[in-house]
Amino acid sequence: MRRRSLLIAVPAGLVTLAGCGDDDKSDTAKSSSSPSPSASASAPPPPKIVDGPLPAITAGTKFGEKPTVAKGSGDPSKDLAVKTVIAGGGKTVAENDYIQANYLGQVWSTAKVFDNSYDRKTPLVIQLAQGGIIDGWRYGLVGKKVGSRVEMAVPPTWGYGTQGNAQAGIKGTDTLVFVVDIENSFNSKSSAKGKDVPQSDAALPKVGTNTDGKAPSIDVPKADAPTKLVAEYVIEGDGAEVAADSSVLVQYKGVLWDGSKEFDSTYSRGQLTSFSLQQVVKGWAQGLTGKKVGSRVLIVIPPKLGYGDKPPAGSGIKKDSTLVFSVDILAKM
Repeated sequence: MRRRSLLIAVPAGLVTLAGCGDDDKSDTAKSSSSPSPSASASAPPPPKIVDGPLPAITAGTKFGEKPTVAKGSGDPSKDLAVKTVIAGGGKTVAENDYIQANYLGQVWSTAKVFDNSYDRKTPLVIQLAQGGIIDGWRYGLVGKKVGSRVEMAVPPTWGYGTQGNAQAGIKGTDTLVFVVDIENSFNSKSSAKGKDVPQSDAALPKVGTNTDGKAPSIDVPKADAPTKLVAEYVIEGDGAEVAADSSVLVQYKGVLWDGSKEFDSTYSRGQLTSFSLQQVVKGWAQGLTGKKVGSRVLIVIPPKLGYGDKPPAGSGIKKDSTLVFSVDILAKM
């Protein structure tokens, strides 16, 4: 069972396809297997950001290495202490961006490590949005550049509040120290990155290969829809392969085979979507399994692997519709 990060304030939103999968494949049980503090009804005011004090990083001092951090000395600041330990040269992170990062978190007063992604060998992918992550991260990482290592000391006000996090061993008075290596960031303009793959089958839709953050075109041929699932690279990335139980961060656009009418799109909403492949229709799960991060994939889903005779109310999808998607796999979560 993949352990979820302690940083998450509420579960990430799911693509609109979720809910048509089998109920017993939901990862609700997974999300409760580790502490996930709820977002408070009234968010605290923005913190004053200061440059210290912060404990020394005594080992693992290079970007990407698991750090060892000394115990805090004296009393921590009541403000949010933030320091760029290693300055990266990538794009600047903005509020509401998703970031991909490795991190370690420990308690100031004891140096007890309560969470780290380095041992899991899987970086965290999460949105820097109110209610989606503890506020210390949201305020401390905005404005930093990809490739940076950032150290923060987060007081309870912008961490877990006065209730703390008992399951993680965090008291309501604990200031938390984090070291964060920002590997990448994503926003509504993010696109696939890779090599264009020839689209030579005239019986299949043609998908645009633009990577400017705008929605690609999907040209559906005037022909009978395939009766079997189609999942083909349009752009082939070079990232890790998506597993059947992976969660992914994507851009996508969906149209109907009959009439080519768009019925759903992250581009139209201006917001990326993340979801588990265990929570979507079978055509999505089967079509993305084995595909590489960074890719754009054409998926043609026959009714039996889509919504069949029970399309979502108000979706504009008729019964027994064949669905056509362009999906950019931005990250594996």
